[in-house]
Amino acid sequence: MMKAFACTVAAVIMTAAPGAARAQMPPPPGPEHQILAADAGTWDAVLEMVTPDGSTMRSTGLQEDTLGCGGRCLVTSFKSEMMPGMMFEGRGVTAWDGTKKKYVGAWTDSMSPGMGVSEGTYDAATKSLTSFMDSTDASGTVVKTKSVVQHTDADHKVMTMFMTGPDGKEAQAMKISYTRRK
Repeated sequence: MMKAFACTVAAVIMTAAPGAARAQMPPPPGPEHQILAADAGTWDAVLEMVTPDGSTMRSTGLQEDTLGCGGRCLVTSFKSEMMPGMMFEGRGVTAWDGTKKKYVGAWTDSMSPGMGVSEGTYDAATKSLTSFMDSTDASGTVVKTKSVVQHTDADHKVMTMFMTGPDGKEAQAMKISYTRRK
């Protein structure tokens, strides 16, 4: 009797295990992931930042975007010299969240005390990803930003970042124009 019970348990485990393994397998990357894949590569960047006095400061940088997690996320590494002698470095990850039906991301950099979290949507008609991010500044104040990344073609894109000013109005804070390295 005990031997028959043990064989039955073994048969149930062996039959259930493949099904359980299949149930835990994520679906293959879909069209939402192709949006991320289009950014993979090395990009030369030209930054334009609006200073508090309203003037524009320009600098250059380099962004490397790689696909990770079986093509399910985009991992970003960005470096630039913001001002003479002031190096800037940032890291991020962006993925498609099928439950939220949004692109979600996390970003941290050498000027931030923590990590910003974003959610965004892609508009195929304008070839742009619009995201909203909450992060904190050095004083611990929550900062809300909006960024729009628009692809003008396969090798050029522009990211425009907006911040809400003390008057409650949204204003452009930075623009980065990217050209893919060949």
